[in-house]
Amino acid sequence: MNNRPATPATTLLSTQDNQRLRTRSDVVGTLLVLHAWVVIALCMAVFAYWPNPFTFVVCSALIGGRQLGLSILMHDAAHRVLMRHTHWNDLAGHWLCGGAVGAHLFDYRPYHLSHHRHTQQDKDPDLVLSAPFPVSARSLRRKVLRDLLGITGIKQRIAQMRFGLGDEGSWLTRTGKLMRHEKAFFICNLLLFTLLWCLDQPMLFVWMWLLPLLTWYQLFSRIRNIAEHAVTGDRHDRLRNTRTTFANGFERAFVAPYWVNYHLEHHLYTFVPCWKLKAAHRQLIEQGLGTQMELTPGYAAVLRKAVHAD
Repeated sequence: MNNRPATPATTLLSTQDNQRLRTRSDVVGTLLVLHAWVVIALCMAVFAYWPNPFTFVVCSALIGGRQLGLSILMHDAAHRVLMRHTHWNDLAGHWLCGGAVGAHLFDYRPYHLSHHRHTQQDKDPDLVLSAPFPVSARSLRRKVLRDLLGITGIKQRIAQMRFGLGDEGSWLTRTGKLMRHEKAFFICNLLLFTLLWCLDQPMLFVWMWLLPLLTWYQLFSRIRNIAEHAVTGDRHDRLRNTRTTFANGFERAFVAPYWVNYHLEHHLYTFVPCWKLKAAHRQLIEQGLGTQMELTPGYAAVLRKAVHAD
């Protein structure tokens, strides 16, 4: 096994640049969370006023992209960089971001930090997401179809409920445990449904929230996971075991919200808020490290790498 030392990436930053990149902001964090919810609200409004197959597909897909965006912002909160103040960071990350899409900040944080400690190594809990690749084109098509049909999403929701229920105690005790563990998910979704009901648009909750959560969100999350670590270079090299994918405007709207495509920079500088990752990327390029980094020009190129001949 190759045990060469990891790239000492933090030494590549001057003290001034280090301080500038690690500075967090309650204002920017709040605006990012607000942006995600405003886009979701606008998409719902567009479909409510112009209900047709075109607006259904476009608006539901855009909402799925913002649902992924909420999970990305929860991810920032897990690193304690969404907001400057810890209390607001955890409150927004758990209740306004992760809870809405069925993710649990306080469960996710230790799991995800373990991923950073053991990236692409045998103890990486996320290795299962990247290790199977490359796969056949047929296999990838089946995965995409399961995502778009809601099969993946339903399986994940069932697994979520089973985990919350646990295995011990009476049915009443286990139900109480589930309600306590998933209260952010239940309360966020109940509040959203109540708001839409009061606006005389209760079915928007089904067509423009639950359906994207079970379909587009699953597909975009899969593509994101593939792009981050699948079929990368040397798994022992911190500049090659994680990928940055250059994203155009279309890709940023759906599969790469809130600068998540700068994933290599995130792994090198976990203290950097998502909105500063592009600046971190420029720093690395200016250091002359571009040729050593795992960089891919777009998500279509990533998916081509993730597929081998049948």
